[in-house]
Amino acid sequence: MSETVVVVVPDADILASAVAARLVVKIIDAQAERGWASVVLTGGRIAKKVLQSVKELPASDAIDWSHVDLWWGDERFLPSGDPDRNETQARAALLDALPLEPARIHAMPPSDGPDGDDAEAAADRYARELAAAAKPGSSELPHIDVLMLGVGEDGHVASIFPEHPVGYETGTTAAVHNSPKPPPTRITLTMPTINTAEEVWLIASGPDKAAPVGMAVEGAGPRQVPAAGVSGTERTLWLLDRAAAANVPATARSLR
Repeated sequence: MSETVVVVVPDADILASAVAARLVVKIIDAQAERGWASVVLTGGRIAKKVLQSVKELPASDAIDWSHVDLWWGDERFLPSGDPDRNETQARAALLDALPLEPARIHAMPPSDGPDGDDAEAAADRYARELAAAAKPGSSELPHIDVLMLGVGEDGHVASIFPEHPVGYETGTTAAVHNSPKPPPTRITLTMPTINTAEEVWLIASGPDKAAPVGMAVEGAGPRQVPAAGVSGTERTLWLLDRAAAANVPATARSLR
């Protein structure tokens, strides 16, 4: 049975360091078990801090980065190299400094990629890439050790927004149109795909996240608060600073 754990630390800087340390250990453990690891990255301010912290950790030298697959939970459908793309931010924060195999960096297609500005075709292309990485005959998706998600002020995760049609998608990936946050066109993993990960980590900092985090932890409806619909197959981790955890009951917290 999957367990849910809420971890609260004092502030955003400590949160980033703590998440980075967990991520390094998780990757090392996965590689010890089967020789490789698979991680889904997210975007946003706290995600950037996490990746920068990974680079600073001496323990990250124990990772065989050539055997780490990196995916993304969602992406802004913008041209390659655009500073607002999650991929661009991740490369600047960490990836460009690592000895990664280019074929293992699975960026979502940009708007100037092989499908041009056809977001549906680009989303389908990413679904096919995920399927190609799955173990033959066993699944339509690769094993994902950890999938990281930021939590929006409205409770959205990836590019699944409250009451948006994308929340009802059942395929592997989806194109998002008319996003309430710019840019309006995006690509995202769907909720069913997110929930295939071994561990899902929801990471939030700051007082503007307190309301949606509190509602999600308390069991809000996933259409109204998409973060409430997230669940890893083995564990769901809420990784929060005190400001973001302000509305989380003390009895739900594993660390204060």
